[in-house]
Amino acid sequence: MRGGLAAPGGLVGGWSPGRRAGRGIRWYIETLMGDRAYETYVAHHRTVHPGEAPLTERQFWRQKMDDQDRNPGARCC
Repeated sequence: MRGGLAAPGGLVGGWSPGRRAGRGIRWYIETLMGDRAYETYVAHHRTVHPGEAPLTERQFWRQKMDDQDRNPGARCC
């Protein structure tokens, strides 16, 4: 159980096992594809550099693409 009591009918947090699995799969794919990269960056930036403004989303993605072009690493294309 993830920090909660079982709801009536044995469901944890009120979610059916199929719905929880679907949410987990969605989270994994969004994370894998980079959909949450900017959100993660902003959260990190606010914690580590609280007095500084973060990059705009456009600046963030431009920098990320430039970094990938300079250091392709394990990507296929």
